[in-house]
Amino acid sequence: MNLATALIKATRLGNTDGLRNFRDFSMEHSSHQEYLRLKARVEALQRSQRNLLGEDLGPLSGKELEALERQLDTSLKQIRSTRTQYMLDQLTDLQRREQMLSEANKTMRRRLEEGSQANQQQWDPNVHGMSYGRQQAQAQAEGFFHPLQCEPTLQIGFVLYHLN
Repeated sequence: MNLATALIKATRLGNTDGLRNFRDFSMEHSSHQEYLRLKARVEALQRSQRNLLGEDLGPLSGKELEALERQLDTSLKQIRSTRTQYMLDQLTDLQRREQMLSEANKTMRRRLEEGSQANQQQWDPNVHGMSYGRQQAQAQAEGFFHPLQCEPTLQIGFVLYHLN
């Protein structure tokens, strides 16, 4: 039964069941048509994907092969352009980081030199007007060390018992 016949029957009978059946049939028919359309689209996309991968090229004509080649060239150019832009962005980022590290290095070097100069002034005896000669160090050392009056062996926690 085709769509026109079903519509004529439903209007002649004038019953709601017939109209309801017609709507159900019409909806089912359009759903089936949509399914068939989508199925054909999926098959075409799968065939195109296989062709782009270099598979199933036998049935293609010369013009179709040329179109496929142009499509691949265009895609390849876009991929290379995207990759080049990505690499340029990375390069810019690395240059910015290099500049920041260089500035930090200069700051640390300057602080180190300032600290080094301060330490030299602090430890340089000539800066404070004092001179430490070898004689003073020896004289000081002689007064500092005193001989200890103890036995030469060290026995911590050990008690020696003499048995008589």
